Amino acid sequence: MQDLMAIFEQANNEMLEKDIDLFQMEVSERTLCGSLMVHIQESIKKSQYSDYFVDIEYNRNKGGKLKTISKTMINSVSEIITINCDLIVHSRGHNISQDNLIAIEMKKTNRPQREKDKDRERIIALTKDSFDDVWSFDGKTFPKHVCRYKLGIYYEVDFRTRSILLEYYVRGAFYLKKKISYLV
Repeated sequence: MQDLMAIFEQANNEMLEKDIDLFQMEVSERTLCGSLMVHIQESIKKSQYSDYFVDIEYNRNKGGKLKTISKTMINSVSEIITINCDLIVHSRGHNISQDNLIAIEMKKTNRPQREKDKDRERIIALTKDSFDDVWSFDGKTFPKHVCRYKLGIYYEVDFRTRSILLEYYVRGAFYLKKKISYLV
């Protein structure tokens, strides 16, 4: 997991160095994700994960099935939700033993709190080892719902203070928070 954090942080630093004009212009989350995707892909190519892909808003599992997560509601009833994360690093189904590496949700600070909370919930669900503590990994098939991302990152950009809040999630739980400043 530390290696994935290092890959992400290197890519984020590269983006802040080479694409700082995007922050000056206060572009959309999608544009920032596109820039970050390019830099993560460059970092991934130089790592042990060179066979992995970086995709924006990817929503399919192997065989074209929609990616889903199971969300337990307040009354203990499960709801199946289709999912597409802002940015992911995964094998696109080619590495069945560890398909999912990094899931990133990006928000601007001025977005409503409910949207931010929903993104954090999604990251928690995606980084869990399993749903309902059942992991039916047989080495041949993927679990019913998407999970087992090794690292989840909540990425919040504050253009006003010129800072980025990074929250790291591992195994369905909050792991670490960092706040970095950038100069424009």
